[in-house]
Amino acid sequence: MKIDTTCVHGVKDKANLTGAVTVPIYQSSTFAHPGVDQSTGYSYSRLQNPTKEVLENIVAELENGTDALGFSTGMAAVSTLMELFKPGDHIIATDDLYGGSIRLFNNISKKNGLKFDYINTSDIPTVKNKITKETKAIFIETPTNPMMRITDIAAVKDIIKGTDILLIVDNTFLTPYFQQPFSLGADIVVHSGTKYLGGHNDTLAGFLVTSNSEIAERLRFIHKTTGACLAPFDSFLIIRGIKTLAIRMEKAQENAAAIAGWLLKQEKVTAVHYAGLETHPDYAVSKKQATGFGAMISFEVDSEQTAHQILEGVKLIMFAESLGGVETLITYPMLQTHADVPQEDREARGINERLLRISVGIENINDLINDLNQALA
Repeated sequence: MKIDTTCVHGVKDKANLTGAVTVPIYQSSTFAHPGVDQSTGYSYSRLQNPTKEVLENIVAELENGTDALGFSTGMAAVSTLMELFKPGDHIIATDDLYGGSIRLFNNISKKNGLKFDYINTSDIPTVKNKITKETKAIFIETPTNPMMRITDIAAVKDIIKGTDILLIVDNTFLTPYFQQPFSLGADIVVHSGTKYLGGHNDTLAGFLVTSNSEIAERLRFIHKTTGACLAPFDSFLIIRGIKTLAIRMEKAQENAAAIAGWLLKQEKVTAVHYAGLETHPDYAVSKKQATGFGAMISFEVDSEQTAHQILEGVKLIMFAESLGGVETLITYPMLQTHADVPQEDREARGINERLLRISVGIENINDLINDLNQALA
């Protein structure tokens, strides 16, 4: 099946004997056994639940992975991922990561003995030079949050071939609909399912996907042991969201391209960061490794006053954290997504008081541009 059909039809629920078109919510914490040494395949929902299992199979299918694990949040997924490593292990990470990932790495993972180097992973020679004998993983986000830089996934894989270094890709922004990291050499794919996979800003979820059965087994053990599993009802909501993933991504991307072009013409806008612009420094890499550019835009305005004017002036667009829903949201990274990143580091990456980020939704494009226009006036 093509990916848009998989989004709709997914993977069949083997536990469903009723013919229900929608996957049922198996709202049960535990499951009875037919007898000693006999099982229905389920025992306790922390280990597995039929609704969650269907969702995990759908996500694995969409990513062309062998296994996917559902978590209560995206950060729960990343926290579990870090348990693959031991004290002294070194991880190279994109310097322009989601602020929550940086907060976790700096305040929890480092405390547990892991070592990190944050670099511009778009610069492949720099990545190569940072590898040491202790390096166990390269964690990249592409496009990055919030500066929309692109890392050449295949090029990173080329420099670690023949080693035991894991290539981890956060695919939240583009989703498997626009980007397939496993085909480019990734070992593990990360998602905040709260975002585009869910698509409606109504639940939290996270995923780890892998194409390696040994890694999957290790992650499943950590998952059941630490217990941050995705609940049945939340699994149901993400399944429902994925059904419209393809059409939402296409419409949101169409809107984003139009808004990016409009922003470029505004006198008070000094820079626009969108991977779909031919002027973007990584445009060629993006064209090569993805089938779309997504719907995330960051832009810089001429002053902090203008930034505040826009945030307080929008009427249709909402000033809110998060992204990937049907509603268009505008975010102030320095005070929201990256508030816990030290100011010096944040500003060195361009995350200043003039930078705004838009998650473009699926509304009528004229309404969105009119709203931005009146807020800028």
